[in-house]
Amino acid sequence: MTIGTDAAVELRGVRKSYRSPAGPVRVLDDVNLSIAAGEVVALAGRSGSGKTTLLTIVAGWDEPDAGTTTVLGADAARPHAWRDMAVLPQSLGLLDELTIAENVTLPIRLARAPHPLDPDTMMTRLGVRHLAHRYPREVSLGEQQRAALARAVVLGPRLLIADEPIAHQNHGWAEGMMLVVGELAARGACCLVATHNEVAFASAHRVFELHGGRLRPLTR
Repeated sequence: MTIGTDAAVELRGVRKSYRSPAGPVRVLDDVNLSIAAGEVVALAGRSGSGKTTLLTIVAGWDEPDAGTTTVLGADAARPHAWRDMAVLPQSLGLLDELTIAENVTLPIRLARAPHPLDPDTMMTRLGVRHLAHRYPREVSLGEQQRAALARAVVLGPRLLIADEPIAHQNHGWAEGMMLVVGELAARGACCLVATHNEVAFASAHRVFELHGGRLRPLTR
């Protein structure tokens, strides 16, 4: 898959501040970023640098104080269909009352549409197929994380937003998970990954760092 020329995600002049006892704290300061279809972009930065804030704005879960955010050709605040955008938050979002298999296949049931990826195959690749009938509380955090990635990609979304998706993995599983992300991009998806992990940096097409509210490219 060749990286497209049109931006699937575009941020222009995005600013965001939060209130604190000491006064307003600006976490995003004039952030500009374009990500094309077929591209994996990794977002680095220390804890509290604003990575999660940027992801939630792209996902449409939060609004910037200033600037514009366009996602898949529309304002980020507009709701997107399950098969268009998938979000993998740090909290993972697995439903406790559903088994691992039921969590992974939940988007398929909600979208009621054909899905390009076989859920059993994806669970096998991510090492959770043998846990299909267990509940999230019955498996490790790393296994929960891999199940959450399987759920996120099973519909073949046009946009994947992932917040620290490989934080609880050993090197081998981190590489395996980023391979799945890369294959999704090869199908034409735009993938934005916030991470501290060097494995993700090595797998990404581009890496940026958030520092002092500003976004700057990192050379490798």
